[in-house]
Amino acid sequence: MKKLIMILIDGLGNHVSDKLGYLKALEEDGKAVKFTLMSELPSLSRPLYETILTGKTPIQSGIVNNKISRLSKEESIFSLLKEKGMTTAAVAYHWIHELYNGPFDMMRDIEVQDLNKNINYGRFYWDDVYPDSHLFSLANKLIMDKNPNFLLLHTMNIDDVGHKFGGLSKEYENKTYELGFYLSYFIPQWRDKGYEIIVTSDHGMNENGNHGGYSKLEREVPLWILRDNYKYCENTRFKQTDIKKLCCDILEID
Repeated sequence: MKKLIMILIDGLGNHVSDKLGYLKALEEDGKAVKFTLMSELPSLSRPLYETILTGKTPIQSGIVNNKISRLSKEESIFSLLKEKGMTTAAVAYHWIHELYNGPFDMMRDIEVQDLNKNINYGRFYWDDVYPDSHLFSLANKLIMDKNPNFLLLHTMNIDDVGHKFGGLSKEYENKTYELGFYLSYFIPQWRDKGYEIIVTSDHGMNENGNHGGYSKLEREVPLWILRDNYKYCENTRFKQTDIKKLCCDILEID
């Protein structure tokens, strides 16, 4: 049975994607292929989590700003896999819990283990500065202990630094370089465990530390597919709404 990890790097604009040298090395070695997408609108986090995980635009889903805190009304990757009897996991910001598992209680829901929920195994955080290094370690522990069919790893540090210093700042660039180490350390281990991997972002970041609008800095994001014998070539055209279907194709489910 196929297994997949989605690494969702919050706030990573395509204009700094070349700083992730390990992913570039995989491209040059023929072990990954990279695409450039335009995020849906508005280019905000919660609406775009829903787009990535359900295939619906914000206008279609009704999640059109970050203040809408409710369960998703759409079929998500998580709910679909639950119906198929496959196991799901997430190490993610608490908005993911609110969208797919329900209201979040920081005293109770920091850890989730419940096969009746859409996200069976979860580790959730609510502070944007919670270290990416810890998130990768938590994800690795879930992979070793639970071996889920699908795991979402969602990082926030690049987005946080972008808001503080701007999307063209050295701080934003340096935080991207830092993330590259964790990718190079953990991805080979996860590939050895039989996981196929995609890496993408929800939105970018403009020079003033904002996103939500129409500009290229705010909307242009990368998508890497790391998999054996992938059928997608550089000429394939992806939209952000295609990512759910991409996950289903990789997992070989309808």
